[in-house]
Amino acid sequence: MIKRWQRVLNQINRLIDFVIVGASYYGATYFWLLVVRHDPSNIALQPKNLFIFALIFAVASIFGYQLAKLYDSVRGKSFNFDIKWVLFVNAVIVLGGGALLYLFRLIDFSRAALALFYLLSSVLVLVKRLLVRVVLSRYRAKGYNLKHVVLVGSGALAQKYKNTILSAPQFGYTIDGYIGKPDSMGQLPCLGEWAAVGTKVLSNIGLDEVVVALELEQTALLPQIIAATEKYGTKLSIIPYYNDYIPSSTTVQTLGDCKLLSLRTTPLDFPGNALVKRLFDIVTSLILIVITSPIMLFAVIGTLLSSPGPIIFQQTRVGKNKRLFQMYKFRSMRVNAEENTGWTKTDDPRKTRFGSLMRKTSIDELPQFFNVLKGDMSLIGPRPEVPHYVEQFQETVPLYMLKHLVRPGITGWAQVNGYRGDTSIEGRVKHDIWYIEHWSLWLDLRICLKTIFGGIINQEEVK
Repeated sequence: MIKRWQRVLNQINRLIDFVIVGASYYGATYFWLLVVRHDPSNIALQPKNLFIFALIFAVASIFGYQLAKLYDSVRGKSFNFDIKWVLFVNAVIVLGGGALLYLFRLIDFSRAALALFYLLSSVLVLVKRLLVRVVLSRYRAKGYNLKHVVLVGSGALAQKYKNTILSAPQFGYTIDGYIGKPDSMGQLPCLGEWAAVGTKVLSNIGLDEVVVALELEQTALLPQIIAATEKYGTKLSIIPYYNDYIPSSTTVQTLGDCKLLSLRTTPLDFPGNALVKRLFDIVTSLILIVITSPIMLFAVIGTLLSSPGPIIFQQTRVGKNKRLFQMYKFRSMRVNAEENTGWTKTDDPRKTRFGSLMRKTSIDELPQFFNVLKGDMSLIGPRPEVPHYVEQFQETVPLYMLKHLVRPGITGWAQVNGYRGDTSIEGRVKHDIWYIEHWSLWLDLRICLKTIFGGIINQEEVK
């Protein structure tokens, strides 16, 4: 039943996406050439050309969405998955289309219309997918279109899985019963022990999936369970007994006959993602250096007049892979003996009045754009700390050193969520690790926008 519903839904999804993409091309082309440019004679508006290009883009989009697995079940995936891949696929298609127009010298076909088409089709497809998610979630929460599961196990892991399913009916899973010790899973029906009912349960036509949640001492049953599910062609999922130690970013690598679980694989471990982020850093920092050069000149003059000492304050910080580097800032304090170990506070007496103004408006951070160009830092990432405090936090703050898996940043997920200056280290680390595990270019853009529209001015007082 579930599979039939899934196939029907997928076909409807493809058809709607096909119509949306094709209509978006028509709408973007008409709007740009007729409303904006007032060019009704443009050959791109000829019915034949409109139809051919709309058809090409629509077919290419459906093919791209299929490769990105956007038509697979999304029960356990967040909407960020949809955003990421719809924007990526549409960008590839539009950039490819623009390149072909340039290659064949089709100058009458507007690149601006393609950009508008990208925005329009992306928004409409994502809105459609969001509406589908909402409708399906409510539909499943009422008990329809459910995926039937049998749970193997009756210990703490099985309890955790049961509680997860019961607390999230919108995912559309229902546990028909469990195989394990009687009277150990509350109101959930006990189907018996594996030896007695295993193959009988698997022969049930209405069963969609078997979830195995065995404790360490029960793992000897795994070979039997796996063999039985393969015999009956039943989908099998396993919750390992070390579940609580596995982060969401775990990946599996193969080394000969050995399967290795890489517990801390991050999106930036993949060369393509790392290249995208580095190019984004280089291009954006160059642009920002040019834009903020008048402000930096103002900071140079103000720093010179505020107190004796160098204009640029260099301090050793810990970067990616625990490598040390010199981080640049406009000097906001008087030269002092504690500049490499003293913790900066809101009412720090070492600050100059002009330094307080720079720190209030984050102007003192502008030289770090040059750290980004050098490759010591990124625009977005965990804030780097001095070695003196890294040594302390390594011993007292759980998971603190994981922030050094990526380049440190000028701003970051922790900072735009209020963790700036003298705030909770545990809170910062929690947000930094979440950022590292969920990195995407879209997330970096969100953080940039949140920094510009709320993260530049901080809570420090100018004294």
